[in-house]
Amino acid sequence: MAQSRVLVVNNGTLSLKQLRARFEQLGSLTDAVDAASVPTRLDGRYQAIVLSGTKVRAYDTEYYKPLIDLVRTADVPVFGICGGMQILAVSAGGRLADGPQRVGGYDVQVDKEEPLFTYVKPTVTVFHRHTLYLQEAPRGFRSIGRSEHAPVEFLSSEDGRILGSQAHLEFRSDGLEILRGFAQLYQ
Repeated sequence: MAQSRVLVVNNGTLSLKQLRARFEQLGSLTDAVDAASVPTRLDGRYQAIVLSGTKVRAYDTEYYKPLIDLVRTADVPVFGICGGMQILAVSAGGRLADGPQRVGGYDVQVDKEEPLFTYVKPTVTVFHRHTLYLQEAPRGFRSIGRSEHAPVEFLSSEDGRILGSQAHLEFRSDGLEILRGFAQLYQ
């Protein structure tokens, strides 16, 4: 069996190296491109797409249009991390709001029946570095994890193909185990 390959879209994250290393640790090869350079089609080259965090605001819909078009037409699992989740949510009509600045480990309650959370307990400690929060899941999505400051810490499309995490899963052991749950969707 061929080794799986993940397309990592670098939206300006400070932790691209760590994110790619996590997927490689889980047995996947990775290729990284920026949002302006995403291919129009995957043509079977990739088994999953991961959207990194971002320094660019998720509301820049024109900038992210090629990325969103790829996500919507691809038939592979997609995972948005931090700003990547916000890009996905805003493109579906979601609304972000300012909140308290969180940097470090924070507890999140997750829906254990979700395959994404196969390898973790109902409360996970994940790494945050942000001040924007999704207030509710947009149409076609649902919240599958929540915390004191964020009613949508984790997001899933109704069909489960598109997922998102407010936290940076490239850090902390619970983050790795959540990424392992995502990897089981495409490996």
